[in-house]
Amino acid sequence: MATEFDIEVRWPELLVQLDETQRRAVVQSLASAWHEGWIPNREDVENLTDEARGAIDAEEYRRRAHAAARRRTAAVAP
Repeated sequence: MATEFDIEVRWPELLVQLDETQRRAVVQSLASAWHEGWIPNREDVENLTDEARGAIDAEEYRRRAHAAARRRTAAVAP
């Protein structure tokens, strides 16, 4: 696991699009997953911020998340 949770430093351009309530919700959600061992990547952070600010709906967010998971699984398959 990364030793520092630095989402706001790594991808500030994604979070600047959010109001304070949205930003807090996204950061808390990502921090919770990070504490469970997940290492954030830009695509997942962008998808979550897009959903939080209303650029995509929950259905599109799930579609993107599932597609990303399939790509990552295929990339590590033997």
